[in-house]
Amino acid sequence: MKVVVIGGGTGSFTVLRGLKDKVEGLSAVVSMFDSGGSTGLLRDEFGILPPGDVRRCLIALADENDMLRKLFMFRFDEHSSLQGHSFGNLFLTALTEITGSEAEAIRQASKILRIKGSVLPVSFDNCHVCAELENGLTIKGETNIDVPKHDPNLRIVKTWLAPEAKANPEAVDAILQADLVVIGPGDLFSSIIPNLLVKGIPEALKKTKAKKVYVCNLMTKLGESTGFKASDFVREIKRYGGVPDAVVCNTSKGSPVLLKKYANQNQFPVFVDEKEIEKLNVKLAAGDVMSTPELIRHDSEKLANFLIKLAR
Repeated sequence: MKVVVIGGGTGSFTVLRGLKDKVEGLSAVVSMFDSGGSTGLLRDEFGILPPGDVRRCLIALADENDMLRKLFMFRFDEHSSLQGHSFGNLFLTALTEITGSEAEAIRQASKILRIKGSVLPVSFDNCHVCAELENGLTIKGETNIDVPKHDPNLRIVKTWLAPEAKANPEAVDAILQADLVVIGPGDLFSSIIPNLLVKGIPEALKKTKAKKVYVCNLMTKLGESTGFKASDFVREIKRYGGVPDAVVCNTSKGSPVLLKKYANQNQFPVFVDEKEIEKLNVKLAAGDVMSTPELIRHDSEKLANFLIKLAR
């Protein structure tokens, strides 16, 4: 079974980590529009595409006991002149300089880490995510959407890429040849939808014969999905061409103590409004896909098993 995971950040890491030993032909189509942290600094200094989400996907697909994988995860602390930088980001930057292209750097890193699957940037165009808020204010840059400097209670009404981006042909081919396409989970407007803004990706999703499954977030996020119900997430994915056949929603609950910690950060469990989802002509696949310990996250194994069952 050929599976394509579209997204970025922690969400894609979680899905890929669970699927890598369960399916053949696994591909990650990765957002390339990050502009914060180590990734943003390297993007500005070297003029390269942001390596952060690519690095996470490479780590997810690598052997978990491999020392190189551990090196890719290493981040320099505050006592270093490289404070905040990830070794993996620096490694990918150096490979890009040596090979002359981001595409070749990722191919070489994939060989070095002996990953199970492939990592495909959604685009090689240098773009920024932009968003218009309900009061008319325009926000530019993924990090300014992710960590809002504006009133986070204002809803995002429109997003686009500046300048426009064309899809990586390899990403398009992977989608067209897939049996299952997984969209998400991840921050809606800064991690997931940017992939759908790339010219060629919505068209490929519409054309592919693959089953398309959107994995809904567990929690709302202040500034991106404040007050969102599950149907609101699905509606936005559909609006930008994600055309999901089904949506995976979690049914388990975190502990009261844990939920209180998240509430203090204005993050709340996503309410699954089944009837509204049905109106969107999307199948609801609900179940326990959450990890149990200190953080409210999707569980890699639970989610992978759930997705495989959906694909059959």
